Amino acid sequence: MDIVLMIVYATLILGFLVFIHEGGHYLAARAFGVRVTEFMLGLPGPSIGFTKWGTKFGVTPFLLGGYAKVCGMEPGEMSPHLEPVLAALYRRGTANMEDIAADCGITDDEAYEALDELTEWGSIVGPTKKDQYNTYRAPVVKPSRKQADAGMRPYELGGARPVHDAHALFESEYKQQYRSLPFWKRSVILVAGVAVNLLFAVLLFVILFSLIGVDVQTAAGDIRHINLNPLQAIQMGFMYIGMVVQLIAGLFNPSTAGEVVQSTSSVIGIAAMSKQAVDMGLASIISFVASISVSLGIMNLLPIPPLDGGRFVIEVFQKISRKMVSLKALNYLSAAGMVLFLCFFLFMANQDIQRILSGVGFGG
Repeated sequence: MDIVLMIVYATLILGFLVFIHEGGHYLAARAFGVRVTEFMLGLPGPSIGFTKWGTKFGVTPFLLGGYAKVCGMEPGEMSPHLEPVLAALYRRGTANMEDIAADCGITDDEAYEALDELTEWGSIVGPTKKDQYNTYRAPVVKPSRKQADAGMRPYELGGARPVHDAHALFESEYKQQYRSLPFWKRSVILVAGVAVNLLFAVLLFVILFSLIGVDVQTAAGDIRHINLNPLQAIQMGFMYIGMVVQLIAGLFNPSTAGEVVQSTSSVIGIAAMSKQAVDMGLASIISFVASISVSLGIMNLLPIPPLDGGRFVIEVFQKISRKMVSLKALNYLSAAGMVLFLCFFLFMANQDIQRILSGVGFGG
């Protein structure tokens, strides 16, 4: 029963913290006018939900986390055929890849590449499992009252529509993509998830130290229960964040890297600690969730793809070199990052299992 509770508590805590992390990316993207086609509680998979403001909000069966599908984040150069392909599909409403290739005078492979990219943009709807061929459709258009008053018509999924200016259509879609933004806005979107984790942790520290209060030992050895003012609680929160930053920075120092890894826990250790925290009461739960939120945020800043920090380093490289990192190169970097994380996980998981078996326990 204890193992089941450990899994449940860890899933709820980690799932919620990853979900609000992705919420930071979602809010930042929408603030800059970038399309986000999905915002889900849970890892990618079958989902149920509703669509609002062009985003499908919902839940998947795999509740350990969440994701926001920000459009236009695909690496590499854009297909040179996006504009004519987009216009051709809108004029047809529904078309196979071969139809679009014939309309635009390009090869099937070029048409497929452009259609796939436009699907990632959320500009068109890609093939479904029921389609026998590579069939693409123009999206649903539901104009707002203001747009309807201006003469914009509603269109059903796959409905043909007139295209009076192909370039204007393409530009309107391009402006809703992550890749269309300047460097600083892209950077804000990338670090927004980390910012939300850290701000949420600071809020929890305020609740813990100001509203609930903490027990401290006086010089005389007595135990007193005190409540800090909100400013002091915020300072305590940022002090803790600084300690975590300093700890993780030790990974890049050969003399301290081993010690840092040994003091770190995998998801197995987090599961064990989550049950300990729940058993100890509300104050312990708040403290634990705050610490995990900080760790999750700071770890995401590591300059290793596919983490946010890794993507930020790629953005900086592209800004300085004025060259786009290719999809092939990004895949290699991401694969190397995943191998590195797998090695860390196996090492830390072994540590956690040994601690559980030996009854040593985990630090706070």
